Amino acid sequence: MVDKKKSIGFQFAWNGLREVLKSEWNFRLHIVSMVVVIIAGLMFGITLVEWVSVVTVIGLVLTTEILNTAIEEVIDYIKPEIHPAAKKVKDIAAASVFVASMTALVVGLIIFIPRLFA
Repeated sequence: MVDKKKSIGFQFAWNGLREVLKSEWNFRLHIVSMVVVIIAGLMFGITLVEWVSVVTVIGLVLTTEILNTAIEEVIDYIKPEIHPAAKKVKDIAAASVFVASMTALVVGLIIFIPRLFA
């Protein structure tokens, strides 16, 4: 028998994922990038260790984008008017997505550049 609390938790998670997909352009862009990278990985036959690296950084980018969205929503709820402190919090949250994305880019370059020039 499925624990009802766990089932409800998964439903909330799916709802959140659908909400981010529906409302966040950047998240959709990250999903498209993910699909491109997965196709490239299949085409170039990357190794198991490389797949682990790719999947890890994809998860990192998607997770930070989701957390950034959640933080922005909370700030907009608490402080709907423009305020320097609210802007600072949003900018810091956005910076986390930038750092994760740049990390993913570097990992991708390390894995795919040698294959492009082989």
